[in-house]
Amino acid sequence: MGMTQAGPAVRPEDAAGGAGRAGVRPAVPTDGRYLSHGRHLSRGRHPHGGGEPTVDQWWDRFYRWGPYALLLLAAAASAASAQALMSRGERYALVAVAAALLALQVVHDRSGLPAAHGGRHSRAGRVHFAARTALAFAATWLNPFFSIFATLGYFDVHRYFPQRSARTGLVATALIMAGSQSGGLPPRSVETWTAFGVLFVLNTSLALFFSQLTLREDAARKERLDTIGELERANVRLEQALAENAGLHAQLVAQAREAGVDDERRRLAAEIHDTIAQGLAGIVTQLQAALDDADPQAARARVERAAALARQSLNDARRSVHDLAPAALEHDTLPRALRRAVADWQAASAGRARAELVVTGPAEPLHEEIEATLLRIAQEALANAARHASASRVVVTLSYTADEVVLDVRDDGCGFDPRALPEQSAAGGFGLTGMRRRAERVAGALDVESEPGRGTAVSARVPLVRHG
Repeated sequence: MGMTQAGPAVRPEDAAGGAGRAGVRPAVPTDGRYLSHGRHLSRGRHPHGGGEPTVDQWWDRFYRWGPYALLLLAAAASAASAQALMSRGERYALVAVAAALLALQVVHDRSGLPAAHGGRHSRAGRVHFAARTALAFAATWLNPFFSIFATLGYFDVHRYFPQRSARTGLVATALIMAGSQSGGLPPRSVETWTAFGVLFVLNTSLALFFSQLTLREDAARKERLDTIGELERANVRLEQALAENAGLHAQLVAQAREAGVDDERRRLAAEIHDTIAQGLAGIVTQLQAALDDADPQAARARVERAAALARQSLNDARRSVHDLAPAALEHDTLPRALRRAVADWQAASAGRARAELVVTGPAEPLHEEIEATLLRIAQEALANAARHASASRVVVTLSYTADEVVLDVRDDGCGFDPRALPEQSAAGGFGLTGMRRRAERVAGALDVESEPGRGTAVSARVPLVRHG
C-alpha cells in the first residue's frame, strides 16, 4: 500500500474577483448570499448574462458538479487498484461507502443546502459535511486512492462552518490526505507513522495558511465591491445634483432674462420721460405762447424754438433706442453740457426766471454712463422746477470730490411735501422715481428735500468713475 496522493488542492488566482491567489477557496462570499444547490450568489457575474463566464460562475459550476466528478474519478482510481490493494470484502465495503456518498450528495443537492435550513452555516450543512468527511475517511481507509474525493473538503468547508470551526474541517481533510500520502491508513510501521506525522503537519499548515489568505483576499474584494457600490451611488447622487443644478441654471437664466427685459423697459421709460416727454411739453408751451403772443416776430421766434425742440426730441429718441449717450455729451464735457442745459432752461422761461451753474473741485472726464446719469437728472430737475415749482431762480451745483461727484439742483419754487407725493403719477412723481432709479443704476443715491412754500433741493451722489 505504498501509495501517495497530491497535497491540498489549490486553485489559480481568481483574476476577476481577486480572491484566493494560489490558495484554498472559501466557498462563500463575505456577504453570505446563496443560490439553490449550495451555489453562492456571485457579485462578479457578467453584467449582461452573456459572454465568457466569470470566475465565480465557474466555481458555482464546480460546487454543483465537482463532487460527482471527484467521486467518479476516485471510484475509477480505486477500481483500477482494487486487485492490488484490497481484499474481496474491502471491495464490497468500498462500493457501499461510495453508494452512500452518492446518495448523500444527491440529497444535499435536492435539499438546496447550504441555502436551506437557515442559510449559511446551518446545522444541516454541518451534518452533511461531517457525514461526507467520515465516509471519505472510511473510503480512504479501504483504498488510499479515494482521497481524491476527500480533497473536496478543502474547497467547500467554509460553506458549512464559520471561520474558526472551519479549521476543524480542514484538519480532518488534512488527516485523510496525510494518511493517503503516507501509504494508506492505518500506518503499519514506524517509518510510515513518521511520514504520516510529517505529512499531516504539512497538509494542515498549508490548508490553514491558504484558507486564511483566501479569506483575507475575499474580504478585500468585498471591501472593493462595497467601495465601487458606494461610488456608483455617489455618481447617481451627483447626476441628480447636476440635473437639479441644470434646472436651477435654466431658472436663473430665465430670471436674468426677465430682469434684463424689465431693466430695459425702465431705461426706455426713463429716456422717453426725460427726452420725448419733456420735448413735447416744451413744444406745447412754446406753441401755446405763440398763439397768445400779439407780436408776430415774438410768435415766430417761439414757433422756431418749438421746431428746434421737436428736432432735438427726435434725435434724443433715436439715441435712446440705440442706448447712446445724450447728444449734449457727444462733443462736450459734463460741465459744458450742464451749462448749456441751464442756459436753454433760462431761455425757455422768456426772462421770467434765472438759472446758474456752479462747478467746484477739479473737473475731470467721467465714465459715459456716469455723465449721462447726472445730465439726465439735472434736466429732469430743471423741467420739474419750470413745470411744477414756478421757480424764479435755480442754482445747479456740480461738485467733484476725491471719490464721488455730487449734483445739487435748488430752486425757490412753491415746494411740496415729498411724503405725500405718489411714487408714480402723471403729475411728475415718475420723474422723481426715474431720477432715483438712474442714480441707483450707477451705485449712487438721490435725496429730495422740499417743503411747501420753501423751494426744493434735489441732490444726486454718484461714485467718481473716471473715463476709460
